Amino acid sequence: MIFKAVGDHRPYPEHGHVSPKDWAGVPPRQVRLDELITTKSTLDLDALLAEDSTFFGDLFPHVVQWKGNLYLEDGLHRAVRTALHQRAVLHARVLVVDD
Repeated sequence: MIFKAVGDHRPYPEHGHVSPKDWAGVPPRQVRLDELITTKSTLDLDALLAEDSTFFGDLFPHVVQWKGNLYLEDGLHRAVRTALHQRAVLHARVLVVDD
């Protein structure tokens, strides 16, 4: 299995990080794919196959750490692309949200 679990919603509270500028202050770190829980259960194939998929967005996926779990909020296509390249780790911005 690539991810810890596949979800289809964000179970954590609203955190206020909406734009790439908001996320820019969160430093990236390495995250194992098998520790991530997705917040989307479907993948846009166009985003996965696009060569310039990060051209207008952040280079790093966005992850929310809440109640000891890591939720992949944005960057599902990057995470799947990482798995297709047989890599188990990616760099992501991890925002810690307290209860």
